[in-house]
Amino acid sequence: MSSPVNGIRRKSNSESESMDLVNDKMVTFNLGENFTDESDGGSQVNGVKRRNARFSRTSQDTEKGRRTKSLYGVMPNCKFGPCGSILDDSATSLTIPDPGSQKLNWNKPPLTVLVIKKMHDENALSAFTQLVKWLIQDKHMVVYVEKAVFDDAMCTGSRMCRELQKQIKTFEEDKDDLTNKIDFVICLGGDGTLLYASSLFQASMPPVMAFNMGSLGFLTPFSFHNYKEQVTQVLEGNAGLLLRYRLKCVICRKDSHMAKIPHVKQIQRSHSTVQSKTHLLVFNEVVVDRGQSPYLSNIDLYVEGKLVTTVQGDGLIISTPTGSTAYAVAAGASMVHPNVPAIVITPICPHSLSFRPVVVPAGVEIKIMVSPEARNSAWVSLDGRNRQEIFQGDSVRITTAQYPVPSVCAKDQMDDWFESLAECLHWNVRKPQKAMPGLTESPSTASINDSS
Repeated sequence: MSSPVNGIRRKSNSESESMDLVNDKMVTFNLGENFTDESDGGSQVNGVKRRNARFSRTSQDTEKGRRTKSLYGVMPNCKFGPCGSILDDSATSLTIPDPGSQKLNWNKPPLTVLVIKKMHDENALSAFTQLVKWLIQDKHMVVYVEKAVFDDAMCTGSRMCRELQKQIKTFEEDKDDLTNKIDFVICLGGDGTLLYASSLFQASMPPVMAFNMGSLGFLTPFSFHNYKEQVTQVLEGNAGLLLRYRLKCVICRKDSHMAKIPHVKQIQRSHSTVQSKTHLLVFNEVVVDRGQSPYLSNIDLYVEGKLVTTVQGDGLIISTPTGSTAYAVAAGASMVHPNVPAIVITPICPHSLSFRPVVVPAGVEIKIMVSPEARNSAWVSLDGRNRQEIFQGDSVRITTAQYPVPSVCAKDQMDDWFESLAECLHWNVRKPQKAMPGLTESPSTASINDSS
């Protein structure tokens, strides 16, 4: 049973809830001892059985002064006056996790690591060879690298690369499935490397650590100069996590089997469509636009099965909180912290001055269709890739994905995000207002003092 603490109902250890889509209507977030995908039975590497990482709170967190209760202000069982209250239904309750409580916990020491490198970059190549050599020789880990890395002209001309290639495992994006093979992911490059890493894992994703070696680096908080100390800390489990929401996007063709399934949450990836380009988890955004057509996009937007508006303009952006600082912010959306459970709907150059971006709760089902009155088709792109055309009768169905991207924090969730806003986007940068010499009190204060 749970007990009230400071007037707030706290969950007992037995009330731990894994993140799941409950009753196809609500996303539930863990506030218990751990967060894990129980459907992932783990795998074997070199004969050693191990499971994936979990996210947990330890007793040390409380001793170090970490917050021990949710940041969510409204109690799940709060009352409204003497008679009103929320219906006590745990299946539809929404609990927001405390960012300070999301810590990485390894059930077993990680054995395999995937290293993703920015292509055609000399600085990234130097860092790549140093990191891989260190992981193999000092940390005794099995390293996976994409085969295309060694096909790059920069790498083929490097003696160190040729030597390392003999000691690592390679994979090809469209042929090999990395599910249950990777314990840990390290990215060397810009934000695009993190998006690419997300695309490789269309279910549960291992923790990912991103080093900034790109142009902007909004999503890559780590600097490479002291990589050994930083990676060691993560491998030892001393790391905070930011669970970045993803979107589940399914493109349903007219009269297809998937179009007849009532809820997008019920559509599953079959074993025969592992590499399907019409059913993907999206890290930043889904964009529906008019393509090369000279006519306005004319697309219908449904939320929870109801037609809410018809978009007439250049297109529409459906983004995660992480994606709110990408294409969406350039189109006028608000910047939403990645830990906020939400979906951001942003029109692109709408033909209406009153059409403003909106934020809807995570877990709602969104459907986009080409309007019957449209003069043209529309085009869909998922994280800037897999661009494809949709026609009247086709639909793009979107909801919050069950599997987030566990991104390792350099400091913590708040510091990393606000530092990225300041350093990468120059958020609220302006010359400070000069002080007025001789002004010791405000005019309003002076008038009050005179009247008294």
